[in-house]
Amino acid sequence: MTPIIMLRRVALLTCFLCAAAFLSAADSASEPVVVPVWPGVPPGSEGQSTPETVRLFENREHVVSNVHRPSLTLFLPKTPNATHAAVLVIPGGGHREIWMDHEGYNIARALNAKGYAAFILKYRLARQEGSTYTVEQHALADATRAMRLIRSRAKEWGVDPSRLGVMGFSAGGELAALTASRWTLGDAKASDAIERESSRPTFQALIYPGNATAIRPAKDAPPAFLICGEKDRVEISRELPNVYTRFREANVSAELHILAGVGHGFGLRPKSQGSEAHWIEALLDWLDRTTS
Repeated sequence: MTPIIMLRRVALLTCFLCAAAFLSAADSASEPVVVPVWPGVPPGSEGQSTPETVRLFENREHVVSNVHRPSLTLFLPKTPNATHAAVLVIPGGGHREIWMDHEGYNIARALNAKGYAAFILKYRLARQEGSTYTVEQHALADATRAMRLIRSRAKEWGVDPSRLGVMGFSAGGELAALTASRWTLGDAKASDAIERESSRPTFQALIYPGNATAIRPAKDAPPAFLICGEKDRVEISRELPNVYTRFREANVSAELHILAGVGHGFGLRPKSQGSEAHWIEALLDWLDRTTS
């Protein structure tokens, strides 16, 4: 082997190793940060020590259960692209588990690509077998606390606290609707600075929300984006148009989409096609108009 060929091979190997190191560093740097929603043991979780579990559905989807320490997974956009608007994303799973990819991570990445910060909530599960939690006491407290936490660290995370909304899927949509209807302005005298912040979302996106019949917006409700598939369960596909009507009767701005030929739980998957893949564009367009 001639010296020239040897030098070329060494150079190519060096370039390859540098590129591999760069990609490894980039992957490490891009690993999302996870922060606890509550300091220490959350109220109502005393004595709960079962570790959080994750199973892989068809080796692709991360499905979480046994949540006793709620958390936020942060997806922050690159600074030049940032709009400074943000979304608390609440995946679904029937309050028995949490489907983290097609209703969480994939949504957060799509939001990031458009300059929105996204915070994925892991919340306590009221309907998991043996659970001592309830939706309206514990899961709602987790979502409410998450809204306050994001606002308390808004400057650090590059978020405009006046443009923070909530988005939920299925059971997460039920929780998002509760968050948007049972908010409080916070306690100005609280010793915990987080509890001084408002929990009110400035907008809400309810994606095939569970318990749709219970969604009764007040006149001060945040504007809403509503979407489901026409082949979803009757209590969602036929009720969501009524939810839209109730928003309009309350004089609250709302936008409704019904996807033809689509069922429940479409979320956002890499192999989605047709309206299941493009509904996110309608959402992003609505967000641009709502947060501008």
